Amino acid sequence: MNHIAELRKGAGIKQRDLFTRLGWTQARLSNYESGHRTPGLSECRAITTALNELGAKCALDDVFPPEQDQPRAA
Repeated sequence: MNHIAELRKGAGIKQRDLFTRLGWTQARLSNYESGHRTPGLSECRAITTALNELGAKCALDDVFPPEQDQPRAA
């Protein structure tokens, strides 16, 4: 799960401003925000950079938290 939308909204950034900054379509960003698509590492970095350029103060792990390791059954 990512926190793109939460961080974007919390910083007062409109979705249009973010996808325009990224040079993407609204549908692409929306699919990433909703979890319908999973961005690759380069897209994750681009999103984090764009959020910061637009005024959010966040790190890669804030936007895309590392998954917690699940204990494995013996």
